[in-house]
Amino acid sequence: YGTVPIVRATGGLADTVNEETGFLFHGYSAGALSAAVLRALDAYKDKKAWTMRRRAGMAKDFSWDASARRYREMYHRLIG
Repeated sequence: YGTVPIVRATGGLADTVNEETGFLFHGYSAGALSAAVLRALDAYKDKKAWTMRRRAGMAKDFSWDASARRYREMYHRLIG
């Protein structure tokens, strides 16, 4: 739907969301979340950049095919 995520940088979220596609925060506090929300609200003011961020997120490939391809590439690198 093109929603720009605001997420705590942990696990799979930290692997899939970056500053190009969303907003990360690292602490376990309301202040850390609030700071990320404020960054997002500030970024929302630039409509062109906001649209680019939304499109970047929607363009990411989270399919099983993409995951399998990355695992295969890593396997081939490791076994040389």
